[in-house]
Amino acid sequence: MLGLATAVLTAVGSAHAQDTSPGSAEAGATVFKRCMACHQVGPDAKNGVGPVLNGVVGRAAGTYPDYSYSAANKDSGLTWDEPTLTTYLRAPRKLVPGTKMTFAGLSKDQEIADVIAYLKQFNTQGQKAAP
Repeated sequence: MLGLATAVLTAVGSAHAQDTSPGSAEAGATVFKRCMACHQVGPDAKNGVGPVLNGVVGRAAGTYPDYSYSAANKDSGLTWDEPTLTTYLRAPRKLVPGTKMTFAGLSKDQEIADVIAYLKQFNTQGQKAAP
């Protein structure tokens, strides 16, 4: 019985993983427009309602300079790697209860992959990495 359950979960997980193609930075630029009310990227980016997202992929949560993070975010112990960002972007308040981020999340796996691909382009100074 355990073997059957494992096989079913593996098949479901594999099918789910195949639903999402690798992220497209170009498509992610379009998705990111929903984020721009609070976040900026690029060489002239400034903190606003949310922190600057330059160099966010790989950065420890709650550490961008001169941004007033919630205690929940600062104390989360998270690093914004791709799996963590994927979970967070799907349901921010579920992963980090008490976060100031009011955005409910993105529901489509492909949009999440795309926006992460877009953000990965920007180094900590906001310069786009060469393709």
